[in-house]
Amino acid sequence: MHDHSTWYSLLGPVEVTRDGTALALGPRQRRVLLIRLLIEDGRPVSLRQLCLDVWQGSQPTGAVSSVRAHISRLRSVLEPVRGGRSTLLVNGPAGYALKVPREARDTTRFEESVTRARDTMRRGQLDVARKEIEGALGLWRGEALGETAELDFAARETARLNTARQDAIELQATILIKQGDLERAIGVAEGLTIGAPLRESSWALLMRALYGAGRSVEALRQYERFRTFLAQELGLDPSPGLSDLHTAILRHDTRVLGEPHSTGPAVTLTSATLPGAEAGPADAPLVGRSEESARLAAVLRAAGAGRGQWAVVSGEPGSGKTRLLDQVSAWAEQAGFAVARASGGQALSESHGISLVCPAAQLLDALRRKRPGTGTDDTPAETRPDEDRLAELVRELNRGPALCVVDDLDWAPPDFHDLLRRLTALLRDAPVAVVCALRNADDPAASGLLAELARHGATRLHLEPLSAADVGELLAARGERSSAEEAAALHRRGEGNPFTLGELLKLPPERRVGAAAQVPAAVRSVVQARLAELPAPARTMLTYAAADGPHLDIGLLADVQGMARDRLLPLIDAAVTARVLVWDTDPGQRDTGRYRFPELAREVVLGTLTPSSRQLLHAALARELAAREDTDPERLARQLRAAGPMAPVSDQDRIRHPSPDQGR
Repeated sequence: MHDHSTWYSLLGPVEVTRDGTALALGPRQRRVLLIRLLIEDGRPVSLRQLCLDVWQGSQPTGAVSSVRAHISRLRSVLEPVRGGRSTLLVNGPAGYALKVPREARDTTRFEESVTRARDTMRRGQLDVARKEIEGALGLWRGEALGETAELDFAARETARLNTARQDAIELQATILIKQGDLERAIGVAEGLTIGAPLRESSWALLMRALYGAGRSVEALRQYERFRTFLAQELGLDPSPGLSDLHTAILRHDTRVLGEPHSTGPAVTLTSATLPGAEAGPADAPLVGRSEESARLAAVLRAAGAGRGQWAVVSGEPGSGKTRLLDQVSAWAEQAGFAVARASGGQALSESHGISLVCPAAQLLDALRRKRPGTGTDDTPAETRPDEDRLAELVRELNRGPALCVVDDLDWAPPDFHDLLRRLTALLRDAPVAVVCALRNADDPAASGLLAELARHGATRLHLEPLSAADVGELLAARGERSSAEEAAALHRRGEGNPFTLGELLKLPPERRVGAAAQVPAAVRSVVQARLAELPAPARTMLTYAAADGPHLDIGLLADVQGMARDRLLPLIDAAVTARVLVWDTDPGQRDTGRYRFPELAREVVLGTLTPSSRQLLHAALARELAAREDTDPERLARQLRAAGPMAPVSDQDRIRHPSPDQGR
């Protein structure tokens, strides 16, 4: 008879709790075996198949005996008090079967909650539906089926559960749109399009939410993003349904879309709201960029004097590239330049993007709008041959002072790089400045163009993180008094990243740093998007690293996961590339340093874990530390305290009664 106080969780790392306390399931093979039996929903699995699945075909000698031993230990953990033969983990002619009631699984509760949410939404009970769907999504603690998600036997169930989760999040977005909570709906829908960029229904929800919020231009832009991405990836066009939605937005067809929601009082654009106006008290001033600003101002002066100028601005996401481009664009407009801006593409995530309309066509169309009545052909630039487009672009740029700003050069197609290389020679004596921005100046895709620009004396600017003094200046500009220590703490938490610091400054002062500090929602979304791009083993490694502390102990991380160090290092490299971890070089050194978990990223990772999951991580770390002869007793004590009821008893005794050697 199954104990109904026992709960089985598969929507994340496998976990079994009894009366709210997590059970110690043992080593990885045992957990894999448990998941293998759980997903069969009571159907038997042969001993031979279990051996194949647990070891993925490379079975060690004694695999059969090992599986039987693991089965025995699982019985003792899952059914500690029983009389006679087990009725939970049973063995028959067809193999082993785990008879767990469906109501004792988080997967069942999730699916039932989604069904109730959908039914109540159809009945118009939106508040009830929202509570149900948020409760359902709250059951997820990570990737479905945890560490087995990428194993062959789990592939079908993992795909089914992930699809069900995507459906549930789409239902959540639909409910939010119906309730008029459009900003939240936009955020949810944007996350959907990042997680599954080929899923058309998610793009439709994002377009509806943007239109409902009165942002119809952005809704149309999202359609173009998806259309271009779909054509490049699969050579397909959007479905008739999405095309009809696009047409309805173009026509403001409220019979299809409903009335847009009001997002606040109407805004009249005046000189005070245009770029270059004085920043309001709520705007974050541009600090720490005085040298870069001065060099870009010099670029504009030289261009105004008739000498073609080029500049390249690089920096990590959030470093303030777009803000700097906005400033130089405002200066140029005030000086009488025709300003044309283009985007090389648009990021679906931080490592994947799509190209939009050709950047050359964007620039040409923008210049023609700035200088109407030139008598040139009004055919859209996108439809013209490359040579015609280049010739007209040169003609437009030679007509007077002009600034061309190209953002996201990383995503621009190779033919646009070729066009820019040709322009360097054609615009040498033209009153033109071209300022390009990209994330990584070392990207091989842009190396040829950047080398050519360097030969023509292009100004190169790399935006470094802000300093602690810059943060103090930022606080002072906002009218906030702060000590050097407070500015340093905020700088450390934000890693000097202007975007992150800006989001932190939106929080009340007591929520920015210290014991009551929060992770801003926008920053949390960025980190979660980075984590989603990492392979499951890397995310697992990060949970152990987060539980250990701010600096990575590679030996400990390898030992606690039973992994060789040469297998662990590629996972760490992937996390560094995704900007979840950072490498800090030692002061005064070039080749030595250590890996560090930034404060906010570490908090996001820890925040994805349930209390019991964290306790299990701390308990595993404590066991490994206890086995080391040189372990710092205080470090071990911290892990044991954090492990709570899961702490190994022998190690607790070791802390309460340290040996004489430990006290020295």
